[in-house]
Amino acid sequence: MYMMLMPRRNYDLFDDFFNDPFFRGEEKRVHPLMRTDIRENENSYVIDVDLPGFEKKDIRIDVDGGYLNINAKTDSSNDEEEKGKFIRRERYYGECSRSFYIGDDVDEDDIKATFKNGILSLEVPKVTEEEKKPEKKYIEIGE
Repeated sequence: MYMMLMPRRNYDLFDDFFNDPFFRGEEKRVHPLMRTDIRENENSYVIDVDLPGFEKKDIRIDVDGGYLNINAKTDSSNDEEEKGKFIRRERYYGECSRSFYIGDDVDEDDIKATFKNGILSLEVPKVTEEEKKPEKKYIEIGE
């Protein structure tokens, strides 16, 4: 008589199904491009954005309505020069963008940006309560 030893496992189809990262809320829903890390320093926030395959000239950054907008665009026009037929194509060509709310009090001239090795780094200064210039309007009391 031959007996095979196999580890026992309490197998429950439903437990396995609902332990999937999708149901635990752990699945990454961020596009593989523009993955972002945000760090807080004493006087600023540092935003690091992955932009592999892009060049500095392909990236546009602006501030509008309190939002920091990052747009990156690349095209496949250089592929016409290549010879041969693609068997598989996974590299990204197109446009992507992200926006972050930084508030109305940040002056875009104070934001510093660098781009090195496919990583865009932005340093956004913190605005303290003293630096904010609230407009106090007083209402005159009539007679």
